Amino acid sequence: MLLKELSSLASPLSQGQIEKLKQLTAELNAVQLAWVSGYLAATANAGQLTPAVETQTVQTLTILYGSQTGNGHGVAKALADKAQAQGYAVNLASMGEYNVRQLKQETVLLLVVSTHGEGEAPDDAIELHKFLASKRAPKLDNLHYSVLALGDSSYEFFCQTGKDFDARLAALGAKSLLPLIECDVDYETAASEWHAEVLNSVKPLIQTSSANVVSIGTVKTTQVNEFTKQNPYLAEVLVSQKITGRGSDRDVRHVEIDLGESGLTYQVGDALGVWFSNNEVLVDEILAALSLAADELVTLGSQSLPLKQALLNNKELTQLYPGLVKAWAELSGNAELLALSEDKEQVRHFILKHQFADLVAQYPFSNGAETLSATKLLELLRPLTPRLYSIASSQSEVETEVHLTVALVEDERHGAARFGGASHFLASAAEGTQVKVYVEPNKHFRLPENPATPVIMVGPGTGVAPFRAFMQERVAQGVQADSWLFFGNPHFEQDFLYQTEWQQYLKNGDLSRIDVAFSRDQAHKIYVQHRIKEQAKTLWQWLENGAHLYICGDAERMAKDVHQALIEVAIEVGGLDIDAAEAYFDTLRSDKRYQKDVY
Repeated sequence: MLLKELSSLASPLSQGQIEKLKQLTAELNAVQLAWVSGYLAATANAGQLTPAVETQTVQTLTILYGSQTGNGHGVAKALADKAQAQGYAVNLASMGEYNVRQLKQETVLLLVVSTHGEGEAPDDAIELHKFLASKRAPKLDNLHYSVLALGDSSYEFFCQTGKDFDARLAALGAKSLLPLIECDVDYETAASEWHAEVLNSVKPLIQTSSANVVSIGTVKTTQVNEFTKQNPYLAEVLVSQKITGRGSDRDVRHVEIDLGESGLTYQVGDALGVWFSNNEVLVDEILAALSLAADELVTLGSQSLPLKQALLNNKELTQLYPGLVKAWAELSGNAELLALSEDKEQVRHFILKHQFADLVAQYPFSNGAETLSATKLLELLRPLTPRLYSIASSQSEVETEVHLTVALVEDERHGAARFGGASHFLASAAEGTQVKVYVEPNKHFRLPENPATPVIMVGPGTGVAPFRAFMQERVAQGVQADSWLFFGNPHFEQDFLYQTEWQQYLKNGDLSRIDVAFSRDQAHKIYVQHRIKEQAKTLWQWLENGAHLYICGDAERMAKDVHQALIEVAIEVGGLDIDAAEAYFDTLRSDKRYQKDVY
């Protein structure tokens, strides 16, 4: 039987497992395939001879992850490694690849899940999240579980998806091994402690075994990228070039980075993780305001280093979080800030428009004759975290380079310039500047498997970045299928990012059509969602003909407005009511025909 026939037949494998099997076998030659075939046959026969022994001595510890940016996957993978080292048979899988019908057979289930957007489940957790909340969900009286939730306390619905999973599993009769663990962006310590506690708590429930039992969901393929978030590659910046006009109120950079001989590979749709250093002027301002010495030695973990170096490379200075606002309000004793810190909605708005330096300047530290110590300062600040940028290039085109489209975050507050940490680092990087990077795969934002499939790409502003990569890839592979880009920005003359490239793609026939929306080039503002409505009949026909739809860019407003426009297209042209229209796009999303990369 051919693997491609598996999908159309009744199979004990989930669709995700089938895809894993396809991926594995695609990498093997004829001799290797023959060996694997014999091995699997022998394993199956051995199981038929001793079924009672198998069920009694080898129980599986199932670990599922729902991850949007890769953190959840990393936590789950580390747990699986520790569990296997202790002798447990482990089934590690993405929630998106897990067969929900298997839930009734599980005895121990450990979940790691992040929260995306406004309390939403990450893409690979959506189906399981919906299933558990539906009437189809079974009673789970024999299941023991634990949930580790990842989130960012800067957002309103902190760890909401994890809370949902915990509550729903309990409602279905499952027994909690540990209370729900809620992790902020500095999750590493809490996750490591959970690993130890949860593995200890499952000891009475699952026997360990020397058997090497690994599900298809955890078959390990060759690891091409040895560089990770924890072990980034030290690359060099080749170019950081402004691609908006002199008259633009936006500074957008095209950044090219040399991956050298690192061996780093990426697929179009992936993101690049960028570690950065804080701006030295900003660090000096904070040190001066707090009367702290730059060369004072401090301790971070097992490392001893000067305070200034710690602030430059180890601590988050450009993004506030609610806990810091509250702590600073108490330290400063400022009545206005104290009142604000008690109002969650006000705090959320405040942290969007302020940095730590603004707190220091506007609400001076006041504690009698005492001053804020360097140690206390470092305790208040969260660890520096890398930023993820959608990759704007295809390796089929640029080989050992990786390209980014970076909008410089800049503002002025009380006469002081304020910049985004990573965007300013990249925008001001001269040729040869070293930057620590790693590839963060995004399997939820992929070109169609069938290259003949039409694609519709909605990417205003820097959201156009991955679609530049899409087009490079399709052209390099000789794909002739239809492609349609919706792009928007304030002004045609100043802000048409990669204009000449899009025009060349159109001229060559590689890009079938492009619809642009330059919001401020006329009296009334026009955005991409308006262009979508204008092209409703054609767009609906593309979707009905099997096109894949992609959205990249701002999650707060753009993605919502575009989704609403699509719903209206389905109602007005497709003849659906609102519930059917929502269900239509839910189905597209489940079928991986409606994918978003929003932030």
